[in-house]
Amino acid sequence: MVEYPSLGRKLFAGFNYAFLLAMAVACLFPLVHVLAVSFSSSTAAGNGLVKLWPVGFNAKAYAFVLHKEAFLLSFLVSVKRVALGTLINVLMTVMIAYPLAKEANVFRFRTFYVWYFFVTVLFGGGLIPLYMIMKMTGVLDTVWALILPGAVPVFSILLMLNFFRTLPRDLEEAAFIDGAGHWATLWRVYVPLSAPGIATISLLSLVGHWNSWFDGIIYMSDPDHYPLQSYLQTVVIQTNTSGLDEQDAELMKELSNRTIKAAQIFLAALPILLVYPFLQKFFIKGVVLGSVKE
Repeated sequence: MVEYPSLGRKLFAGFNYAFLLAMAVACLFPLVHVLAVSFSSSTAAGNGLVKLWPVGFNAKAYAFVLHKEAFLLSFLVSVKRVALGTLINVLMTVMIAYPLAKEANVFRFRTFYVWYFFVTVLFGGGLIPLYMIMKMTGVLDTVWALILPGAVPVFSILLMLNFFRTLPRDLEEAAFIDGAGHWATLWRVYVPLSAPGIATISLLSLVGHWNSWFDGIIYMSDPDHYPLQSYLQTVVIQTNTSGLDEQDAELMKELSNRTIKAAQIFLAALPILLVYPFLQKFFIKGVVLGSVKE
């Protein structure tokens, strides 16, 4: 028997669709506005004449940012950081979450280690002790200073732990019967079945590494080793004009700080905008499945 939705149900669905559409437009509006400002003239941007369409269209702000060799170097540093950092974060998360997903009668010290990691979310050692550790270990001014402090993401561990606990125990028992150990069971059973969860923690790690800028300022003494966000913060936000060549100087005469900031924001967001659509379905599924245990 086919049940037709009532008038109240139709109105409720219509309201939901209208509300979600309004929220989507509200989320897209700032990004479209920033893009329009980045392609507008300095006069129009400075006078607040730009809304959703460029006024006095030009791409000189991008020419200024992309012309700098330091920009390309910092971009490569960020790519290297994201690649290494995401790989290490995922490996550490998976290897730590697997034993913590066991029951207390299987892994005797499970509760102790869960609290051992969770307490780091509540309390931190502070910036100065962390800097001293980086200095004593000799990783300052290297890409490892950007990766190692966050090598073990506790939130991702908790998410992956709960995701592993949703997988049927019969699969693990079958693997043990076939002669597989814990290591083989993890990589041949758990990991292939955990693509949504792994995609979720990978996206969280990728976004975190790409957007981070403060640690680059703290741990890097050579500006050539800055990641992209740190470079843009020093050159664009602080409007550091030292070391400009003639071409940059000419461009600066025709640009405003607002158009340069807009170009910086859009360039920094572009890689994530290109990657996220391909991982969105896994991200949503991973968060939902990893949030509860049946």
